[in-house]
Amino acid sequence: MLAEYWPVLLFLGIATGLGLVLLVIGLLVGPRRPESEKLSPYECGFEAFEDARMQFDVRYYLLAILFIIFDLEIAFLFPWAVVFQHIGIVALIEMALFLLLLVIGFAYVWKKGALEWE
Repeated sequence: MLAEYWPVLLFLGIATGLGLVLLVIGLLVGPRRPESEKLSPYECGFEAFEDARMQFDVRYYLLAILFIIFDLEIAFLFPWAVVFQHIGIVALIEMALFLLLLVIGFAYVWKKGALEWE
């Protein structure tokens, strides 16, 4: 039974070994020119903050959560579309209800102004 896993283990071993070899080659051969600009922390294109506990606008987090919610609908739509011919009318109605709830949520978020950026 373990012989069936041999190709998978061989693939993982080769992939790990190749990754490590490429990293070592990059470290040995790659140029090293440290500068203060390169070593400074980078935060979205502007200078680093003095304090890590500085307050951020909640809209950043709200927009990220909304993106995740509406991005996850694809995770439900794609498998459903692949097996659509085999699942019947009940699944069509369930997906229509799911999409209706997403549209209602989108309309609510839009009405509240969460998608507006100042």
